[in-house]
Amino acid sequence: MALSEFDLIYRYFSALGRGDAVDLGVGDDCAILRLPPGARLATSVDTVVEGVHFPEDAFPEDLAYRAVAVAASDLAAMGARPLGMTLAITLPVVDELWLRAFSEGLAAAVTDFDLPLVGGDTTRGSLCIAVQVFGALPGGKALLRGGAAVGDSLCVSGTLGDGAAGLAVVSGDWRGDPEQGDYLERRYYRPTPRLALGLELLDTATAAIDISDGLVADAGHIAAASGAKLVIDPQLLPLSPALQALPDREQALRWALSGGDDYELCFTLPPGAELPAGCTRIGRVEAGEGVDCGLDLAGPVGYQHF
Repeated sequence: MALSEFDLIYRYFSALGRGDAVDLGVGDDCAILRLPPGARLATSVDTVVEGVHFPEDAFPEDLAYRAVAVAASDLAAMGARPLGMTLAITLPVVDELWLRAFSEGLAAAVTDFDLPLVGGDTTRGSLCIAVQVFGALPGGKALLRGGAAVGDSLCVSGTLGDGAAGLAVVSGDWRGDPEQGDYLERRYYRPTPRLALGLELLDTATAAIDISDGLVADAGHIAAASGAKLVIDPQLLPLSPALQALPDREQALRWALSGGDDYELCFTLPPGAELPAGCTRIGRVEAGEGVDCGLDLAGPVGYQHF
């Protein structure tokens, strides 16, 4: 007998809703989350569509993990502490093997990001996954895109370009050393939202954003919101050993500057502020507008949905 919608939810998703902030999870008309005293609610939603945001042959456990990580990265960019998430998934058919693997990836993300699954929806149609996340912001604090000031340092976390290079590996557009390819594919399917760093930056950073559409494009949002110019030194960009090993240095830099899918944080620090561990100063904030990366990037400088 085919699973009903409620059987599907109970079997594969209902056990993932336990968390310190959860008063009521999956099973009723609404979830109920508890906010710490004086905190504000931060929320964001991300949708991924088969054939647009991920290949049709992607493993379901990777899809689940990536969908949650992408959404959780927005909490990191705001400096919010995770409270919970909801999942809306559209399925072409009920495939229990696929769903079992998907729920395993989802469970791993719930644990890694401390984001219990508290509700959602299931429908029939082309494969589409939407994750809405909820987080708590302490008092009047939040990391915003506006606030960068002339004289601030421009910084990023982690390494850049791995997500775009990983997509090139997944899609078969680039074939390199197998070990490097495996690393880059993992970076694409299993990005790490910088949640702890976002909390750490609440008291120091003047502006922040997560790098989803490409460094230049996302830095441009900080520049526009702050009314300033961001200058990037491409020689300072942190590249992983896998990208450093590429014989085509220009391609590695292009991926780092405009590839996207890294889900690292791009942020500005005032003069004298200590650089957090695992981060790199890549430029500065000047008077003016836009982003100057010192290179002529022909074509789009980031992902465009339309």
